[in-house]
Amino acid sequence: MIARQPIAVLGGGSFGTALANLLAENGHAVRLWMRDPAQAEAIRTQRENPRYLKGIKVLPGVEPVTDLATTIAGSELIFVVLPSSALRQVLQPVSGLLAGKMLVSTTKGIEAQSFKLMSQIIEEIAPQARIGVLSGPNLAREIAEHALTATVIASEDEALCRAVQAVLHGRTFRVYASGDRFGAELGGALKNVYAIMAGMAASLGMGENTKSMLVTRALAEMTRFAVRLGANPMTFLGLAGVGDLIVTCTSPKSRNYQVGYALGQGLSLEEAVARLGEVAEGVNTLRVLKAKAEELGVYMPLVAGLHAILFEGRTLAQVIEALMTGEPKTDVDFISTSGF
Repeated sequence: MIARQPIAVLGGGSFGTALANLLAENGHAVRLWMRDPAQAEAIRTQRENPRYLKGIKVLPGVEPVTDLATTIAGSELIFVVLPSSALRQVLQPVSGLLAGKMLVSTTKGIEAQSFKLMSQIIEEIAPQARIGVLSGPNLAREIAEHALTATVIASEDEALCRAVQAVLHGRTFRVYASGDRFGAELGGALKNVYAIMAGMAASLGMGENTKSMLVTRALAEMTRFAVRLGANPMTFLGLAGVGDLIVTCTSPKSRNYQVGYALGQGLSLEEAVARLGEVAEGVNTLRVLKAKAEELGVYMPLVAGLHAILFEGRTLAQVIEALMTGEPKTDVDFISTSGF
């Protein structure tokens, strides 16, 4: 079925474009849907996405389209690459067309009002759909430039996982499978918050030891939170956990890192986001994550500290000082300390 039908990619940003190119490179017809007709026309005529992925040629197998209903109706496998703030608005009007479709969410965010992950929102909109999550250390430009990359397709639906592996796995892009959809998706959402702090630390010239400490304690913190919500802690030792955390906290190509770096240079949050020109999901995630952690009683000092910096007038130096004077906990929460 997939081989005879186009594969749909909903969202014409940098990752959506890179993903569409990967699929086309593997010999599949791809319909790249976007809301902006001018953007679609630019890709159609220039074979390039000048706004989000300048300099990367969009392959002939990728057809830019703007008719959402027709795109969904004509595809069985659909990659959802929409900003978290737009996902409901885009999919709700076409919910009746989604039954039985394989929907793969790639968006790493959390809905503010409900604390739902993107695949949970899709499940609510399309309860009869087959749902998976694609997550991992997947910087869009590097994928588009054929840097060796790996990702995780996570779903309880093994056939869906195999289908995604079949269409995406290629000479420079490896696709691994996981049954922990919730854990993989939560890792992808949470890491964006810590990338902002990592970017700030880099901008302020903090040492390599400091950066390593921040990343490692971020992993401990996000795992603690995810397990409290029912995720498998082992998921966070893989690509969707520590793998994604490393790349987003160390690469200047990471959008959330860029926001943090700009903040470290003295820009306001509004100026930093405006300079980026794209969505930095970590800013939105931070607000809802801090509230949820407090509600659940989960100890997340880095989240509380970054929230204090962005919304309460604190500095990174003040937050680090508070972290250094706090009570030291166990290194890894899920290893028995009985041997101490």
